[in-house]
Amino acid sequence: MNKVSSGNDYVHGVTAPLTSQFLHEPIGQIMQNIQAKKVLDIGCGNGHLAKYLKINIIHSDGVIVGMDPSESGIENAQLLLPDAKFYCMGVYDNPCKIEENNFDAVVSTEVVEHLFYPRELLRFAKAKLKPGGYILLTTPYHGYLKNLVLSIFNKWDNHHWALWDGGHIKFWSKKTLSDLLNVEGFEFKEFVGCGRVPYLWKSMLLVGKLR
Repeated sequence: MNKVSSGNDYVHGVTAPLTSQFLHEPIGQIMQNIQAKKVLDIGCGNGHLAKYLKINIIHSDGVIVGMDPSESGIENAQLLLPDAKFYCMGVYDNPCKIEENNFDAVVSTEVVEHLFYPRELLRFAKAKLKPGGYILLTTPYHGYLKNLVLSIFNKWDNHHWALWDGGHIKFWSKKTLSDLLNVEGFEFKEFVGCGRVPYLWKSMLLVGKLR
């Protein structure tokens, strides 16, 4: 099977993504709860989440490693967090290219919806996690009430805007993403709605523990 690369042509600027306003804090809280000190950020973009976690959660005695297929993202991430290690690669690459192993946690924010083969993200994470390690996944939220509101106000075309290059390939619910976790060897542990009002959340955060 030929894997479809997410490419290195996605251009990242230096500003923090809008999602940082409602994702960083709940991710940080969970990292604190599970006492993660060694973290791999898959799809780290320009490094703002990695920096947030390094400064606020894992501190100087912890390890943060980032990876992203975007060359501009990695360049900006390295400038933002010079002491961390970043790899220019994606989830379809060989996990052995990352020298570090036995991570306490893997985090991947707003990545899984862009993948033709989302199982590869979880398999990559499994290859780098320690036994019993955690994965934190975020993706745009879809649920009954939000879908109903979109339908009532005829917003589906705007929500699933097709007239742009790239973008989202798959749209996940709590059930489908937790099913993916289960199939790939993770025990679903926690769901957190992020951004906006309850049940109209912008994104959702699911936590799995490697069985």
